[in-house]
Amino acid sequence: MPSTRPEPPPLARELYRADQVRALDRAAIETHGIPGIQLMNRAGTAAYQYLRDRWPEVDRVTVLAGLGNNGGDGYVVARLARADGLEVRVLQLGDPGRLRGDAALSLLAYRDLGGEILSFGEASSGLPECLGVLVDALLGTGLDRPVEGPWAAAIAAVNAASAPILALDIPSGLDADTGAVLGIAVRADATMTFVGLKQGLFTGAGPDCCGEIRLDTLDIPQEVYSGVPPSARRVDWAQQSHALGPRHRAAHKGDFGHVLIIGGAPGMSGAVRLAGEAALRAGAGLATLATHSEHAAWLNLTRPELMVRAVDDPGALDAPIERADVIAIGPGLGRGAWGRRLWDLVRALQKPLVVDADALNLLAEEPEIGPDWVLTPHPAEAARLLGWTAEEVERDRFGAAREVQRRYGGVVILKGAGSLIQGASDRPPAVCTDGNPGMATAGSGDVLTGVVAALRAQRAGFDAEAAACLGACLHAAAGDRAAQGGERGMLAGDILESLRAVANGIPTGADDRCRS
Repeated sequence: MPSTRPEPPPLARELYRADQVRALDRAAIETHGIPGIQLMNRAGTAAYQYLRDRWPEVDRVTVLAGLGNNGGDGYVVARLARADGLEVRVLQLGDPGRLRGDAALSLLAYRDLGGEILSFGEASSGLPECLGVLVDALLGTGLDRPVEGPWAAAIAAVNAASAPILALDIPSGLDADTGAVLGIAVRADATMTFVGLKQGLFTGAGPDCCGEIRLDTLDIPQEVYSGVPPSARRVDWAQQSHALGPRHRAAHKGDFGHVLIIGGAPGMSGAVRLAGEAALRAGAGLATLATHSEHAAWLNLTRPELMVRAVDDPGALDAPIERADVIAIGPGLGRGAWGRRLWDLVRALQKPLVVDADALNLLAEEPEIGPDWVLTPHPAEAARLLGWTAEEVERDRFGAAREVQRRYGGVVILKGAGSLIQGASDRPPAVCTDGNPGMATAGSGDVLTGVVAALRAQRAGFDAEAAACLGACLHAAAGDRAAQGGERGMLAGDILESLRAVANGIPTGADDRCRS
């Protein structure tokens, strides 16, 4: 039987830090005269409506309430569910007498309807067997330190429960600004967030913790938002794909650029091969692989469209460099003498570059600022560039991407869940919200390198930041297409097979016409 669940509304593109959302909330109350309790009631009503839309058969709701406004939102949900005839339990963490302001008013409204409140400690033993929907209203966006004690125990119990979980505003324990887990965090099936999308929902641990995300702006006037510029922006293939218009009928291969990809030390030929085919699949007119002579003679046997140049010394690159519109360096380059000689040559060139893998590691050893390159580090490579640990990068992905760009220039794609694109322009950084865990596989980054290089090489013209955004989204969307066959066991080659179909807007299920 077809689902009758309503189609979700499109998510906004603007992302904010927690302090910015609080500023928006404050402006609505102080400048536009909207009472705080009215905003809280709107938030709880939106959350309850979403709960009923997503789980229409639910007959029981359990709300875990904290001591701030997040708990107040939970009490509104509890009141509405009780008025709707559902069985409702509220489990309160901390002394409910400590609730103040609008949250206290929401608690009283729930009690006036005959609602009962249990302390979490009294009822937590039965939580894993809880039926219905669990509503996480424990901790809001103001959390700035690791969760400990009974709060951590409550989150652990929520995660162990068999019931689906709806988080209000943000999953408790998730940092709203960075997407990092502060000790422990709720892993929700869905998150109803309010006023503005928090940037931490979409990167790092955010996507894992949030599940499906819905936004309600609580009818705050649009002019409130004009006074608070967003801190980041959300990008995806649905938005970016429009940049790839139809090709004109008189086009020739020179219109779509010549990409030179340098890499493939002995034993690592696959990386440069993947990057080369990705460049062609993403639309480059020509692609040349400059690679070690040990395997150059057979590297294109199964993909004869790739040109291959055996390189034993940097002088062999003079002609390919002259012809290239964009140079990508790093896939399989290695950090031995061969790779270092090639990196030293390329870093001195005045050509657009895409820098990945071992070229990034060599750059970390001798830092410099490059005005016209795209750097594509994963967290461990970003850590080497910064002298941080990978854990420190993941604790603040926005800060890490910003710092890599400040120290090295150009445009940075910090790969991972919610890849970040940080340019030098005044525009806020972008967060790519396509992609999936199946892409965490050997060679996936090499495919991205080829895609970004191909887009940068287009004679129609994408600057470095535009190519980085478009390339990250195309790569991620191809990964999502490939994952329809299952995330576990996905190969970088599966992403390659999907690139052409995605780039041309071929509907799912019609991929065979785009495979050779």
